[in-house]
Amino acid sequence: MKGLLSLFSFSAWETDLALRYLRTKRKDGGIALIAIISFIGITLAVGVLIIVMSVMNGFRDELMSRVLAFNGHQFVAGEPLTDWNGRDAMLKRLRAIPGVIEASPYVESPGLAQGPFSQAGLAYMRGVDVAALKNTPIIRDNIKSGSLDGFGVGEYGGDVILIGEGLASQMNVRVGDELTLLSPSGSTAFGAMPRRKPYVVGGIFKSGVSELDAAFVFMPLPQAQLFFDREDEWDTVEIKVKDPYNIKDYYPAFRKAAGDKAILLDWTQRNAPLWNALQVERNVMRLILMLIVLIAAMNIISGIVMLVKNKTRDIAIMRTLGADRTSITKIFFLSGAIIGATGTVLGVAIGTLFCIFIRPIQQIVEALFNVKVFNEEVYYLAYIPAKVEPTEVLIIVGFSMIATCVATLFPALWASKLEPVEALRYE
Repeated sequence: MKGLLSLFSFSAWETDLALRYLRTKRKDGGIALIAIISFIGITLAVGVLIIVMSVMNGFRDELMSRVLAFNGHQFVAGEPLTDWNGRDAMLKRLRAIPGVIEASPYVESPGLAQGPFSQAGLAYMRGVDVAALKNTPIIRDNIKSGSLDGFGVGEYGGDVILIGEGLASQMNVRVGDELTLLSPSGSTAFGAMPRRKPYVVGGIFKSGVSELDAAFVFMPLPQAQLFFDREDEWDTVEIKVKDPYNIKDYYPAFRKAAGDKAILLDWTQRNAPLWNALQVERNVMRLILMLIVLIAAMNIISGIVMLVKNKTRDIAIMRTLGADRTSITKIFFLSGAIIGATGTVLGVAIGTLFCIFIRPIQQIVEALFNVKVFNEEVYYLAYIPAKVEPTEVLIIVGFSMIATCVATLFPALWASKLEPVEALRYE
């Protein structure tokens, strides 16, 4: 261990000689060119890796923020929640948990929606608390037509509903039109029969998640209970917290407040396919781009090998004057490490600055080539999102430096094994 640590402690003359070997000379022009190519390669590889990972982080956060803003972060379910099994007391306990922003009940059922001049299509009908819906920014702030003024007004909340823009387009309805909903859970005196009822479209929203906009129908909770024949029951209590990415930390408090019989399901479990796909995509992309950094670092090997070949006489003289093998190793190791370190630092600077100013860069590109990078109507994004995560940058820097040091170490060790007599035999 002590010998390994001594390899990374450099004396002044070793550092000076390593820097001198990196300076351009006419007879060493090939070496200098390879060093420059290696430097540029590492710079570009590190910069591209930071840019791509930051953009992927930005897309992931943008998508998940919309999903989390639309749906809750924790769900409490189980048997149909009614007042006799203490649902109201449980709701108060959940709302009293530190970090909980909101806890509201809802009922939900798949069904069919049919416009006046369209065929029936699949819809997810959700009865929600009116106040909770009006306090949901992704709905409240993205009403494209109509409003929430008439939502929840009247007996059983009235017959005004809120639908997504995709569903409105599919059903060919506008604000004020009637949309007929069909539920398979209705019942009559003659037994279970689908229930059919027309509702008035009071507002059309656009959340930015196309799958949700194309299927969801919101109605007041009392009206949904009446329509689904649920008799004052709740399906689920939806909870939103301040820190959804650390939802697991809230689990003990949720379990205590909800009781042992309740079923707890958080957003990572409910959106497991999407979340896992994003994680796998991120890890695979990081691995692929790290291979590019590794390839760029391999160029250093050829440069240091050529440097050792050209400095064979210098090595022999230093060994004759008393320099040990460790010192020779340090000199050539430091030469390659300097290339890798400076390339990594410049790559981090370029990648980070690119991500910080990605919006102005996008605007310049769009102005120069007269194109739109993103069609907001299609992708629900007007700009390329980028989020630089310090942990991600540290991983990239660490990998780049390790790859550079490993690539440099082998030719440096080879240089230290040259014998003075053999090196000077043909001089």
